[in-house]
Amino acid sequence: MSAGICGCIFASCGNGNATSADDATTPMKVIFETDMGNDVDDALALDMLFKYVEQGDIELLGISSNKRDEGSMEYLDILTTWYGQPDIPLGYVENGVPCEDAVNYANAVYSMKASDGTPLFGRSHASDSHMQPSVTMYRSLLAQQPDSSVTIISVGFSTNLAQLLASGPDAASPLTGKDLVARKVARLVTMAGDMAHPGVGEYNVIRDIDAARKVFAEWPTPVVTSPHEVGAAIEYPASSIENDFNWTDAHPVVEAYKAYLPMPYDRPTWDLTSVLYAVEGDGDYFTVSEPGEILVDSIGATSFRPSADGNRRYLTVDSGRAARVLDRFLTLIPRRPQAYGK
Repeated sequence: MSAGICGCIFASCGNGNATSADDATTPMKVIFETDMGNDVDDALALDMLFKYVEQGDIELLGISSNKRDEGSMEYLDILTTWYGQPDIPLGYVENGVPCEDAVNYANAVYSMKASDGTPLFGRSHASDSHMQPSVTMYRSLLAQQPDSSVTIISVGFSTNLAQLLASGPDAASPLTGKDLVARKVARLVTMAGDMAHPGVGEYNVIRDIDAARKVFAEWPTPVVTSPHEVGAAIEYPASSIENDFNWTDAHPVVEAYKAYLPMPYDRPTWDLTSVLYAVEGDGDYFTVSEPGEILVDSIGATSFRPSADGNRRYLTVDSGRAARVLDRFLTLIPRRPQAYGK
């Protein structure tokens, strides 16, 4: 959310569905890190991930919220239930940064009632007891995976990721957080920063500057970020929200979109671009920068320093590629989920 790789060093090596160059049929293992409940693009991005699960492209290992709000977890429970994935582990941030300025569509959807007064959307869990602190969830999930197999997609604050790096050995693994990430994670794909406007802070970064600085400086595997200007160039149209979901009377993502701002409005697709790149690769969608370093200054502004030894990159998009990206979104997101009606 925002208010605002080319080359074989990356695990997919141009094939978004491959976890290694030798196994192009194995679903990519993904953990999704989100500030669900701030901007509605998080909800659309998670819809995409559920569609990729249905296609066999990914295995969604877990979902972690970096938004310090109970409604964020309630809405994630609604979505995993509605999309037929109720057993996906959910993690919540500890000591997270507040963000009360955001319009909370998550709470709005959670509060919706059917005509008989029952909740409009069901949850799989009567309480949050099945949910874990995000760092605990990460360490448990990563410890169980093959080496260099996991893609983390982070579309919110860096709080949980920074805490993971700083974590110590526990019952799940004798490794430190940084060593566990180095062993198990293939790459981190983020929505963060603004490379087109030097000196300008971007929402995901400025909300927890220290965490963002730590992650961009210390994360031990390759990192690719989709900066603010990429998603800002591609807006998801209100016409799709109004016309493309007639196969259902109540859709938790459509209702979130309607609750976020007065309709009709088109909204930038910041988080969706990170998901698309992580799963499908750059293809005809994006241009990927040369390798280098991504720096975060004291006000949360990001900059890029080219370096042949660097393993940070960022995405750009021109008008032709932006049109192809939007076409892909409009093909994938309105599609009826396989679990609907079951």
